Order: sequence, then structure tokens, then C-alpha cells
Amino acid sequence: MSTHTMLSDRIAIAKELIKRAEVLSRSRAGGVEGGAKLCSKLKAELKFLRKVETGKVAIKDSHLKSTNLTHLQAIIESAESLEEVVGVLHVFSYQDQFGEKQSLVVDVVANGGHTWIKAIGRKAEALHNIWLGRGQYGDKSIIEQAEDYLQASCQQPVQYSSPHIIFAFYNSVSKPMAEKLKEMGISVRGDIVAVNASQENLQEEKDLSGSESDDDYTFLHVSKVDRENIVASVSFPTEIKIDVCKRVNLDITTLITYVSALSHGGCHFLFKEKVLTEQATQERQEKVLPLLNSFMNDKELFACECAVRDFQSILETLGGPGEKERAASLIKKINVVPDQPSERTLKLSSSSKINSRSISIFGTGDRLKAITMTANSGFVRAAANQGVKFSVFIHQPRALTESKESSASPLPKHYAASKQL
Repeated sequence: MSTHTMLSDRIAIAKELIKRAEVLSRSRAGGVEGGAKLCSKLKAELKFLRKVETGKVAIKDSHLKSTNLTHLQAIIESAESLEEVVGVLHVFSYQDQFGEKQSLVVDVVANGGHTWIKAIGRKAEALHNIWLGRGQYGDKSIIEQAEDYLQASCQQPVQYSSPHIIFAFYNSVSKPMAEKLKEMGISVRGDIVAVNASQENLQEEKDLSGSESDDDYTFLHVSKVDRENIVASVSFPTEIKIDVCKRVNLDITTLITYVSALSHGGCHFLFKEKVLTEQATQERQEKVLPLLNSFMNDKELFACECAVRDFQSILETLGGPGEKERAASLIKKINVVPDQPSERTLKLSSSSKINSRSISIFGTGDRLKAITMTANSGFVRAAANQGVKFSVFIHQPRALTESKESSASPLPKHYAASKQL
């Protein structure tokens, strides 16, 4: 293939990848975090290749074998192969084994955060040689990178479980490396290729190392990668076992939303209170109860004493008969537990968004290792800003409105249609 043809191919690939990255970025409501960054990196690659094409940059083989473009293509292909992609090129902070703060870029965060993907475009030979210490100075082996991933994932639990890690190889991986990764608890995707035993290679490695231990150099019997000999090929979707949290902690906003008349068909009103009319509009656009029921299904329900007490107090003051009846039925399904906030929650500093009641509710859920259902996104963000991240299910709020219906106006016919004009 001529240099010009190869360059044209790379430009065409870059254009196609930009389109796919843009689709990926819009694949989730609210967008995929890092999608804009991925698109920017691809556009920068395309811009550089076009400079090469116009002669502004002297052409080199390295320009046509762009490791960046290969890696970015691997990221997109990985993301397209998985469900619930929430982020790409996401940066996680963690502490290494010496207590030093480090950062790790995870190529794809999928399955709602339960799965981390590292997409690897380098060839199996190069990866294997780096692992054996034959790489350039400063090269970090895949095994060392796997250790970083494991260290970071332990400090970033999702629903109280560490994310599952997959290393996706798009230019193969040697069998010894794949086996080592699996031994570490990391799944491997891609072609796993054999390596040829060579006494010559073995002697060379021993001479270089000066070691007399056969055990230390067992893997060196297989120091030459044979890319033509594919031992196994593992494709997405990989069978991933996710430890789904079966405990749910209900906060006051969720208790109110669950029994609200708005959530049970009473959303066809124009209320005197603007906020209630807005919530009614939201409910007509997207019903909240099916979302709550779907998440709560087959899970054990909890609520702390202060949440139930304050909920019942609000209900007594503002609730209508139907809302009170639904509340009584709901409370029977809930395990009411004492307020017992976790230690890390008690360290939060009070602010306009963080009060003692929220600390008790979210902290009790944290101690129970339960996912807290809430419409109080302000507390969640404020706590995260102080370094405390909670496992939560956030939903839209619904107020108690049954007692307000008598003073509200029924929604005029074709009201929704006229509002859209």
C-alpha cells in the first residue's frame, strides 16, 4: 500500500470515528461523561493527519501508524460493545500503596459504573516484551497497569462493590500475560495468542538477568509471541457478574413521592402553587412511580426512625386521605431501623445543604450498605464536594397534593398541546 493511500485510509478512519464518538456521546440521557473529550482528541488527530496530507508536516511512518488513533478506536469499539456506558476517559483519584495521591484514566465506564474497561491497541509482541523488561525506559507493563486499576477500583466502590475490570486487547495478548491478568481477577477480551518456547531465548534471558532460579524464569520459556497461533478469542459481551445491592434505604423525599397523589393519577391540575404545577407537568411527561417500583422490586426496604417520624409528621399536616392510606400500606413493607449514621458521614461539615436530618438518613443507609433513594440531589452533591460519595438512586420529587386539588383548576383539554405551540 502506498504512503498516500495509507494516509487517505487513516483520514477516512478518523472521520468515521468522530461520527461514532458523537453518537456515543448522545447515547445516554444527559450525555456520556467524557464524550466531548473523546471527540476533541479524535478531531485533533484528524487535524494533524490533514496537515500531513497538505505537506505542512513532513510525512513519517509514525504519522500513519498513530498509536493515539488506534487507542481511540479501541475505546469506541469497547464502548459500543457494552451496556449503560456512563463515561469515557474518566479520571479517578486514588491513593497508591505508599499513601500518595494518584490519578487513573479509565477508558470506558460501563454497566452504570460497575465495569471499567482498559482498551489496548498495542501489538501483543510489544506488550509481551515490555512485560519481560525489553521495552523502552519508563514503559509501564500491562501487569503494572493492572495493579493500578485494582488499587483504584477498591477505592471507588459502586453500590458497595468494587468495579469489575476488563482489559480489551485489539491487537492480541500473549497467553502468559492473559493468564496472569486472570489470576489477578481481571477479565480479558480479545485474541489470546501462543508464544513459542525457545531454549535460545531462555538462555539469553538468564544471561541478562544473572538469576539461577528456574521458577523465576518459567515464563521466559515462552518469550517469543506467535500471533498466527490464536489459543482463544474472547468477545464482548463478556459474562460479567455484578453484585447488585439488594438493600434500599428510603429517605423522606422518596416516601412522599411514593404516596403523592401526583404519582397516582392526580397530575391533571393547574395548582395555585407554581412548584406543584411544574411537578404535575413533569409527571405527565414521565411517570415517576414505575421507576421507583422497578428499582425497589425484589429488594429489602429500610428507613431510619427520623425519616419515618418526619414523614408521618408532614403527612399528618399536608396529606389527603388517599395519600395517608398509601403511606400506611408502604410503612408495613419497610424495616424501620434506629438512626445509625456511618462514621464517614458524621465527619461531614454542616452547610445549607447538609443538616443533621440528612446526615442521619444518608448515614444510616451508608452503614446498612444500602442504596439510598432520594430526590435530594443537593445533599448528594454537597457531600461529594466534601469527599463523601454515597450510593444513591436519584429521582424527581413529587409533593403531597391531594388536599390542594380542591383549590386547583382541572387541566383544560388540549392544554399540553397548546403549551408546545
